Amino acid sequence: MSTELTLLIWSAVLALGYVVVQSTAYRLDYGIVFAGTQRDNERPPNKWAARGNKALRNFLETYAIFIALAVATEIAGRSDGLTQWGAQIWFWARWAYLPAYFIDIPFLRSGIWTVSMIGLVMLFVGVAF
Repeated sequence: MSTELTLLIWSAVLALGYVVVQSTAYRLDYGIVFAGTQRDNERPPNKWAARGNKALRNFLETYAIFIALAVATEIAGRSDGLTQWGAQIWFWARWAYLPAYFIDIPFLRSGIWTVSMIGLVMLFVGVAF
């Protein structure tokens, strides 16, 4: 199994991690009872629940791109050093991004996001050219 496909499989665990963090922050803010309702008349979230929501949304914005590129790499048989490094860079940067979203260090989160995008570009270049 290629590195890209292996990381694609493990990215499901990564996605679950984002969902667990977001849903836990939500339940800590709103309470389990409210979380179990239709959430009508929902007040604005606290800082931590809002960060969990934003981190998950940001992850999902790039996740589909990673999936498409990893699958295309596998189908095309184009796995090489560039695509393998790109997949690893995206994967590990996205792991680092989640805690970085909750830490108040200026530009840390944005820097990690930029690194993850470099990984996606590497994957794209490796499979497309």
